[in-house]
Amino acid sequence: MSAGAVFQQAMRVVGRASLQEADERDVLRTLEAGRSGPLAFAYDAGVEAGLTRDAVLARSAAVFFLFAAANLADDIADGDCTYLDAPTRKGPAVQFVLQNLASQVIAEQAISPVVVSRIAADLVAVGGAQLVELRTTTWTANVTREVADAIAGLQYSAYLRILWAGTGLEPRAPHIGRALGSAAHIARDLLSSDVRIDSLARDDRRAIVRWAFDLVRDLRAEGLACIDASLRTIGPTLESALAR
Repeated sequence: MSAGAVFQQAMRVVGRASLQEADERDVLRTLEAGRSGPLAFAYDAGVEAGLTRDAVLARSAAVFFLFAAANLADDIADGDCTYLDAPTRKGPAVQFVLQNLASQVIAEQAISPVVVSRIAADLVAVGGAQLVELRTTTWTANVTREVADAIAGLQYSAYLRILWAGTGLEPRAPHIGRALGSAAHIARDLLSSDVRIDSLARDDRRAIVRWAFDLVRDLRAEGLACIDASLRTIGPTLESALAR
């Protein structure tokens, strides 16, 4: 239900953007493709930080726009963008719209310039890590860890900076976001048998899983319900991999 509320808020923001009908349709298709992203997590994290419902929905929509933009970039790079009829032509423009919708919403939330600068720095590093991934042909434990930490860890650091700015949880956003994103990334790679994990030597694979599992252990000690909810699927996946 919370994910649905975030999706509806994102649609309202898009509706206010005065896009032409065909262009709005492409943006909405891209949002639909990213609907499996952290919508419910963002909502729950905002609620736990004590935000008003309006602020929770607005900031969660900004997170959703950024996630959908990153998801689109990844899908274009991998040849998986089946939801746009001309992905390499339309995709960059749709991504540009989504990123700037996120910027608009963040600005409307009056988040401090210092925090906005740190959000941007995290997201720049995410893009840089995607370039590292695209040119990597041989995966090692170090490269897999570097990519997970940046692509997912810094992405979630940025998300929590948005959601927790100006609240008592703000100082904890970088550490928790980075740990959660990294652990989730490794868990997803295990479930999908991604080359980043499957091509590793046995010892390297075990070292990466152990690193992610240690992050989960640290996250459990944070005592936050929104984090514990995410760990219910991440933890068992990593535990199972370590038991093999």
